[in-house]
Amino acid sequence: MTHGNPTAANQSESDAREMDARDRTIGELERQNRKLEKINAALMQRVERSMDYQANAYSMFQTAIGLETQVRARTDELKAALDRLERTNDELRAARDAAERANRFKTRFFTAVGHDLLQPLHAARLSLSALSESGVSPYARLIGQVDHSLSTIEELLRTILDLSKLESGAFRPSLQAVGIKDLLQSVLLDMAPIAREKGIALSIRAPEAAVISDPLMLRRILQNLLANAVQYTDEGRVLLTARRRGAEVRIDVWDTGPGIAAAEQSKIFEEFQRGAAGERSHGGGFGIGLAIISRMIEALGHKIELCSEPGRGTRFSVSVPLAPEDAVVARVLTGGARQEAASRIYGLGAMKVLVIDNDLAVRQAMGALLDRWGCESRLLSGLDEIETLIGSEPAFAPDIVLADFHLDDGQSGLAAVARLREVRGVPIPAVVITADHSPEVSDAVGAAGCEILRKPVKPAELRALITHLLG
Repeated sequence: MTHGNPTAANQSESDAREMDARDRTIGELERQNRKLEKINAALMQRVERSMDYQANAYSMFQTAIGLETQVRARTDELKAALDRLERTNDELRAARDAAERANRFKTRFFTAVGHDLLQPLHAARLSLSALSESGVSPYARLIGQVDHSLSTIEELLRTILDLSKLESGAFRPSLQAVGIKDLLQSVLLDMAPIAREKGIALSIRAPEAAVISDPLMLRRILQNLLANAVQYTDEGRVLLTARRRGAEVRIDVWDTGPGIAAAEQSKIFEEFQRGAAGERSHGGGFGIGLAIISRMIEALGHKIELCSEPGRGTRFSVSVPLAPEDAVVARVLTGGARQEAASRIYGLGAMKVLVIDNDLAVRQAMGALLDRWGCESRLLSGLDEIETLIGSEPAFAPDIVLADFHLDDGQSGLAAVARLREVRGVPIPAVVITADHSPEVSDAVGAAGCEILRKPVKPAELRALITHLLG
């Protein structure tokens, strides 16, 4: 049996243990190294993220500065635009105010000029009527020509005044229930003599119905449409009809005239547009009648339609709201009714008439006309002369008073009528004659229980109204 060296064995074990220890140490160091690498990698990532964040923050900072600069620039531009807009608005307001002032001035101007022009025209027509009714003038034809010229001037003045008031909004419609059949018959009665003279058949068809409208404005619309139809129709017929259409009544004016070309139909309602038929017509006209109709229709809230075929005729249609079944129909004394009354009675017998007008020419012309009608008249200029008449002729009790609305020194014809009624103790019938077309005057005259006539007054119309009031 052999026994080994103990020392060598111990050395081998010691070496083995050292190797194991070294291996463990190397393994531990490798683990620590891997851990340190992970820590280092994590730190590097944090550093990189920090650097990226700083870079992003700096970039955002630069972007914010750029945006702030842009916002400031846009704000300055917006402020400049608002300043320009404010200046433009100021200029527009100034222009609008200037236009409104000019429009008001134009309306006042036309009203004043119209009153001043209608006053002598009123006197001239009264004087001419007295001369023509005398039956002894050798210049009957010349009188007729002058009367026609005065009528043309009157029509032009009234048309200009109406157009001015419609543009300025001075017309305020008085909507009420209007009997459509009576209105159409009245309009037809006015045009019947002209239609007969031209040999044109003129007829109406209308139901017993009422519509909601301003009776005077609606009558003026239908008068103009019917007058145009008669004027431009040389042969055939003119038909005025009304029929229910649901909640409306459609009023049609048909004619067999030359018609209106399609190219002209869109312009026919503009001022000074008469169309080819109007240019060929010898009936005159100013080309603003349909413009006034269009503005009246707009003011009333009605509708108007045009249907025409050249060579066959034209139809104008006005649609008006139907009145309720229980509506009270207003009775309006129309021109046709006055002319009908005038045709029945020529003279007024021994009627006593008091005329109050501050214009000497009007008083003289009215006195001559009343003398021709067989009336006993007193011609006064104002309230002072009324007091004198009351004191000097207490027995003179006028049957009717014809008073101008605007007298001298700011006096009113209504005050004169009120004074006479107070003294006599009876509501003396009175007609206020004025060239003032304002709604305020119409309202005041109506409130005083008086009738109103616009200058220049047609003598036949005045006579018929006096007959009606004293009938």
